[in-house]
Amino acid sequence: MLHGLLWLPLLLVFVLLASLGWLERRRQSLFRTWATGAELMKLDGCGGAQLKDGHLLWCSFEAGRFQDQGDFDICRLELVELMALASGEAPLTKESQGQCRLRLVGKNLQMDVPFSDAQRAKNWGDELMARARCDL
Repeated sequence: MLHGLLWLPLLLVFVLLASLGWLERRRQSLFRTWATGAELMKLDGCGGAQLKDGHLLWCSFEAGRFQDQGDFDICRLELVELMALASGEAPLTKESQGQCRLRLVGKNLQMDVPFSDAQRAKNWGDELMARARCDL
């Protein structure tokens, strides 16, 4: 009897991990359908983003579906800055790691796209600026 009770917490942990894995697989599957046909896309803990036909769209995963958070026309892009995710308005340094946001600045428009990884955000900023220059 005691031996069976010792295995019960392990069984509960297994069920919990299996259900979390199922939820992540569902999130990734929904993202694949949302980002179909995109030129550039990302999915991380802060949400998803896609570049499609010159428009950058980003969303967050809430209540089992993706909620659009904003969009930006890349043709209007003038400047991309790497900023802290939650605090401050000072740009981050090149060596920064962790969560951050890309500030997209265009003609009378400014929007922030959240990222879980600063290196990925830097790469996205470079790619977006290259695409904005190509569209000019």
